[in-house]
Amino acid sequence: MLLKGAHAVVESIGGIALYFISTETIVAFVNRITQEELLEDPNDFIATWLLGMARDFSVASKSFYSFYLLSHGLIKLWLVVNLLRNRLWSYPASLVVLAAFIVYQIYRFSYTYSLGLMLLTIFDAFVIALIWHEWRLVKRLRNRRA
Repeated sequence: MLLKGAHAVVESIGGIALYFISTETIVAFVNRITQEELLEDPNDFIATWLLGMARDFSVASKSFYSFYLLSHGLIKLWLVVNLLRNRLWSYPASLVVLAAFIVYQIYRFSYTYSLGLMLLTIFDAFVIALIWHEWRLVKRLRNRRA
């Protein structure tokens, strides 16, 4: 749960940072980090892919990802805080919210084929499994005490 909370904080900070960073700055940064590799091997798959992604990163895409990261992070952070407080309602709420994010991420993936989006989806699915498991344990403990 703490890992998910840390991830939510990083997502929120990333969304805010992305909002304030220009697309030109992103291209310049990626250019700087891939330049040496591309001088050594102009056909390097990862470096050319990163540079192509940065160059195709539009202002509209930047705005979308900034909003998505910030909202995704803040919602998950709120849910994690309530899960850590053992509020029973937060378990099913977390499952529903994360499932909705996963459905949307898969829909979005069908258009973008973004590796990052797929990794985020896999991470969210893993967290759903952990939340489901913990929810069952918490309910079982509460039933024993009653």
